[in-house]
Amino acid sequence: MHPGGKAYCGRCRQLLATHPHHALDRSLALAIACAIVVVVANVSPLMTLSAAGRSATTTLIGGAYEMWLQGSEVTAAIVGFCAVLAPALYVASMLCVLAAVQRAPAPSWAGTLMRFADRLRPWSMSEVLLLGILVALTKIAELATVEPGIGMFAVGALVLLLPWLATTFDAQAVWRRITWVAPR
Repeated sequence: MHPGGKAYCGRCRQLLATHPHHALDRSLALAIACAIVVVVANVSPLMTLSAAGRSATTTLIGGAYEMWLQGSEVTAAIVGFCAVLAPALYVASMLCVLAAVQRAPAPSWAGTLMRFADRLRPWSMSEVLLLGILVALTKIAELATVEPGIGMFAVGALVLLLPWLATTFDAQAVWRRITWVAPR
């Protein structure tokens, strides 16, 4: 199909496929937005909790570290991987792949990195993290005052941006631009 084209079923007129204009550019812009939001989500305070005259602030990494210090090493490692490391590696991988394929032919390592990103995507569980935070906030709302921080809004934005990046990413267009080196 030509860029901007759509394919319809000849019998029922249902849309079968589309080939959007500048699909890789759109995905690259989303990957850059995801990278910015991942950095903000990981370095900005997630929330401020105030109770009995005391106040505490934490980040995503700080929460996982605090779990580790409290003796929940396995849970801390899982939270650290799924909430911090996996999303950051996924976004970085996608950003590298999309930057590498901007001009054909793309290097062969882009295919390997794209496979790595595809395997890492299910582990990027920002939506589960956000749901867990919201449930915890609902439970603690009677006992303390909770003020969401910039990190909470960044995690919310990441929950929207990551699936958007995954749905706009055209893997076939990327594979067409990758050059493979024949083994010697």
